[in-house]
Amino acid sequence: MTATHPTHGTPRARHGTAAAGLMIFAAIMLMITGILAIMRGISAIAEDQVFVSTPNYVFSFDLTGWGWIHLALGVVAVLVSVGLFQASTWARVLGVGIAGLVLIANFLSLPSYPVWSVVMIALTGFIIWALCTAKKSDI
Repeated sequence: MTATHPTHGTPRARHGTAAAGLMIFAAIMLMITGILAIMRGISAIAEDQVFVSTPNYVFSFDLTGWGWIHLALGVVAVLVSVGLFQASTWARVLGVGIAGLVLIANFLSLPSYPVWSVVMIALTGFIIWALCTAKKSDI
């Protein structure tokens, strides 16, 4: 007869713990992504010299306009991440949606800040994955 450790338990219990941990990690990453998007937005609105301009890019947008878009997406991402800490279903749905919009915004602003855009695309892709894999019954 083998005893089960309370924190390890059955395979289902271990999966539930992993899923809950994944949700917490996704919430933290969404909050960090939102804060970074806010900073990027403020920097673009102020027309900081950090950004480059690529004249012959298919998706050319005004830097100030992109700043406002990143700022708005960042604020919403931070607010949604607070709901994710409470394991709310609405926050998971909105989290996937806002992460998708952040991913698209970073793709479209690749010419302005290419390396950082690629990093943010990878982060938001992971956030979407983490929010979609955890089942509500496991949390």
